[in-house]
Amino acid sequence: PSMQWRMRRKKFKFRGVVIGVKMADGTVLVTGFGPFGTHKINASWLAVKEMADMGLSYRDGSNIKLEIREIPVVYKRVTDLVPKLWKEVKPMLCVHVGVSPYECVKIERVARNNGYYAADIDGSVPSNCRCVEGGCEEHNTKVKVLKVVDKVKMTLQDVTVSYSNDAGRYLCDFIYYTSLHHGDAPVIFVHVPPLDDPYSSTQLAIALKHIIEAIMNDWEDCVE
Repeated sequence: PSMQWRMRRKKFKFRGVVIGVKMADGTVLVTGFGPFGTHKINASWLAVKEMADMGLSYRDGSNIKLEIREIPVVYKRVTDLVPKLWKEVKPMLCVHVGVSPYECVKIERVARNNGYYAADIDGSVPSNCRCVEGGCEEHNTKVKVLKVVDKVKMTLQDVTVSYSNDAGRYLCDFIYYTSLHHGDAPVIFVHVPPLDDPYSSTQLAIALKHIIEAIMNDWEDCVE
């Protein structure tokens, strides 16, 4: 191989394993949120579960390892759970999913540390309304979101997928920042619309599947 290719392969060495066109035994961690407010059944967790039932695969047909978790809509639980999940699962890619008023699926590009004034389901807000004391004002994902959106648009016909630069300053933004702060692998956050407004849980699950498979099958093109 050329020197440029060897250098690129070295750049994408992860925990001692060289990452080429196909990921080397990497696990994807995907989370969805539990009920809150009017969302007695949270579309994010329903979509994550259905996606897990469908399974994820590489282009050669082999399975992508997947771990899923439901996260309560509670700031303190997120603060406690996220670092533990990174240590337990050691994911190669982490995907958090939450519900939003958007009428399409949106991949978030930025997570912010301040401004968490809205109370969680326990009636609490984080200390000083921050994710991480002393943390930077914002974290940007290392995933090339615009590239991923373009790839998904080529394969997914029934669901509109776009991007956003504002994850909302609630638990979605909070878990995104917390994960980007503590994690040592790429992280994205995906917002899905409420159930059947306009998409079914199956359509949302398929959209998640397309997003994750696009990243895992074209890692060097989709991750900085």
